[in-house]
Amino acid sequence: MIGILCATPEELAALRAVLDLEVEPEAHGAFQVWAGHGLALARSGLGKVNAASAATLLLDRFGARTLVFSGVAGGLHPELPVGSVLLAERLAIHDYGIVTAGRFTATRSGVIPFGAPELADLEPVPAAVRDTFERLRAEVAPRLAHPVRLGGITTADYFLNCGATRDELRARLGADAIDMESGAVAQVAEAWGAPLYVIRTLSDLAGEESHVTFTEMEAMAAENSAACVRTLLEML
Repeated sequence: MIGILCATPEELAALRAVLDLEVEPEAHGAFQVWAGHGLALARSGLGKVNAASAATLLLDRFGARTLVFSGVAGGLHPELPVGSVLLAERLAIHDYGIVTAGRFTATRSGVIPFGAPELADLEPVPAAVRDTFERLRAEVAPRLAHPVRLGGITTADYFLNCGATRDELRARLGADAIDMESGAVAQVAEAWGAPLYVIRTLSDLAGEESHVTFTEMEAMAAENSAACVRTLLEML
């Protein structure tokens, strides 16, 4: 069973358009899950708590052995335009850590933060996931009108609407994009020993106009990610 997650209604609509899941959804608490043909699809809602809860549901109740997260993200890389697809080869959460003397220091999520080293880079995904993404990029890049590349995604429970913070995250972590869910799902997947494939398309460039661009471009970005998911499933 492959568990597929997304966060927003637009992302869900894009996935349902490319997946053969013409079944009635099952209700599990706040979540609806469409299950059939070896797939289980759920919309988590926004943020780390929702994403981790939905991922755990698919792993535990539906027996998913692989997870896919599809959707949109804010761009941090200055050379990647809106519409670019990122296949996550590195992931992290950057709003977990310790506050000392008025200063916040990020650490790896889930560890006791005092005494832990400062988060200075994103965690690489397993080699098998990266290798699959290399094959996926080669397959889908000629068919999409936007760039497709492997890259790093960092996660926090906020929508980034600030160019200065965008540039700081890019410089400090080498991240190409920011979202609100992927790092949390990665932590859950690691705990369950399940491979995770994160596919994100840039809907905005994480600056002062992000809220405008996100609204205008989310549907297109979600469709780019969903198209990659369809090809990924054929490979898996």
